[in-house]
Amino acid sequence: MKQDLATMSKRRISILGVGVSAINMKMALETIDRWIAERSRNYVCVTGVHGVIESHSSPELREIHNRAGMVTPDGMPLVWLARLMGYREVERVYGPDLMPEVCERSIAAGWRHFLYGGAPGVAETLATVLRAQFPGIRIAGTFSPSFQPLLPDEIERAARIINTACADIVWVGLSTPKQEYWMDAASGSVDAPVLIGCGAAFDFNAGLKRQAPRWMQRSGLEWTFRLMTEPRRLWRRYLIGNAKFVWLMFLQALGRRRVPLGT
Repeated sequence: MKQDLATMSKRRISILGVGVSAINMKMALETIDRWIAERSRNYVCVTGVHGVIESHSSPELREIHNRAGMVTPDGMPLVWLARLMGYREVERVYGPDLMPEVCERSIAAGWRHFLYGGAPGVAETLATVLRAQFPGIRIAGTFSPSFQPLLPDEIERAARIINTACADIVWVGLSTPKQEYWMDAASGSVDAPVLIGCGAAFDFNAGLKRQAPRWMQRSGLEWTFRLMTEPRRLWRRYLIGNAKFVWLMFLQALGRRRVPLGT
């Protein structure tokens, strides 16, 4: 069964040229488990509609997604599209859900976590919450980088800090697309076998921001909740971005807009 899951987790579906992994939570956890056991270096893009739209506008970002070891379907529209394409087992692998699932699994395995990202103090707050929620969890370190564009020497400095902490998993909470660019740039310097770009999971799991009710998450209406809670910051992402996504997917369905998967 493990071999079957390993094979299935490698399947990708092209959504506007982004190779989204045809997976569910069980497959994602099994894949992370295997990477750590093999000590192979991989990064995970936790990607919803916003990440796909950003990638559609940036070939470089699209290639970063397609080089990732795994691109989880973070939004319900990606799950529905995967199922329409025949991948009935696909489920949402949502960043704020993936983090506690991995944390719980890590206790017996002894995996060491590093929390990289968030506003000043957020990573430390998240570490405190995770230690209380998962007694015995090993948080190897935290680091909140500058909000400015990250320069190569800053990336190398962060890599040295993470490597000194001997992390197995690095949670990267920089938001899309900054976290994807960081993981791609740092993947050759950071020794940890798994980097996971989980964005808002830092704020949600630290209890600093409210999540949408589960019924809204399951029905694909989470974006309306987030828009209502942060309209000034998110209106462009959801009102313009979502409309653009629907239009481009309509063109893809008609065969008029085909974007091949990158490397």
